[in-house]
Amino acid sequence: MAGEKTEKATPKRREEARKKGQVPKSHDLNGAVIMLVGIFTLGLTGPGIAQRLGDGLTSALQAGSGRDPVTISTVGDLFMSSGRSAALALAPVLGACALAAIVISVLQVGIRPKTGALKPDPKRLNPVTGFKNIYGKNSLVELVKNLVKISVVATIVLSAVLPHLGDWAAMVGMSPYQLAGAMAAQVKSIFLRAGLAYLLIGVIDAVYQRFRHEKGMRMDKQEVKEEAKQQDLPPEVRGAIRRRQREAARARMMAAVPEADVIVTNPTHYSVALKYDGASAAPQVIAKGKDIVALRIREIAAEHDIPIVPDPPLARSLHASVEVGEEIPEELFQAVAQILAYVYRVAGRRRLAS
Repeated sequence: MAGEKTEKATPKRREEARKKGQVPKSHDLNGAVIMLVGIFTLGLTGPGIAQRLGDGLTSALQAGSGRDPVTISTVGDLFMSSGRSAALALAPVLGACALAAIVISVLQVGIRPKTGALKPDPKRLNPVTGFKNIYGKNSLVELVKNLVKISVVATIVLSAVLPHLGDWAAMVGMSPYQLAGAMAAQVKSIFLRAGLAYLLIGVIDAVYQRFRHEKGMRMDKQEVKEEAKQQDLPPEVRGAIRRRQREAARARMMAAVPEADVIVTNPTHYSVALKYDGASAAPQVIAKGKDIVALRIREIAAEHDIPIVPDPPLARSLHASVEVGEEIPEELFQAVAQILAYVYRVAGRRRLAS
């Protein structure tokens, strides 16, 4: 089938995607590794942490029990002293977790900086980028993953707690130190089992993310041929080809303006043409431009009696976050829906009047 993406991504395509920050990464795997490192570090340093916290609290209480009057300053000093003690006590655990986060991130995505991922991009503000994705396969996979994680944690907690309910009832009369010692082993066992299960989920998710990334990077045969052809051309020829491609794309875009339902404007600097035919999952941007191109879009719209609605914030957001041919992101659904509803109401009144 023509246009079917069956070819693996070329090194150039991969490098371009990497520069944009498009790399496979499992947040579940990151979270699982950090959780397990935290548990192991806490198990090694737990007694020392408890001792430091106890000593710090004792010192703070002794300092605050003197004969000096209680003031805002003395209360502040008390909190500062307690905070320093807690920070020093927890520093080994926090440091180990931070180091684990860096290491697992480097192992997944590498160490080279990806400037494209650091640039502001309104499309990345929400992981769901349109009506289609709300009910799409990716959303379903995320839902299943979350349900599995919740089920696993609930099963582990219940399997660890239920057999020991009688033992826990006997701990009612224990002192805080005795209670902490009696429960420490059971709590550690619960967290360790949950962490290992989370790690398994993270590994599976990492494999799935890599598979999805590779599938999304696939190219069709024509794209591979065009890339190979351009690699063999001189830079000035490649530049001329890109200019002609941009001009052809702009001509196609302008030809699509008469099909728009509404033009959202800045009102002078930006123009965005929207179309919603009811069959697509969400309204689609079929043309956009700024300054001279924006003016031409408005002129074509006026020639074909297409409604022009000034909405500067929405026009800027659409121009910045949605490419031509893409559906609008979820965060703009309400604003676009209000404009389309207004346009349809006006069109209905005109039909009734005529």
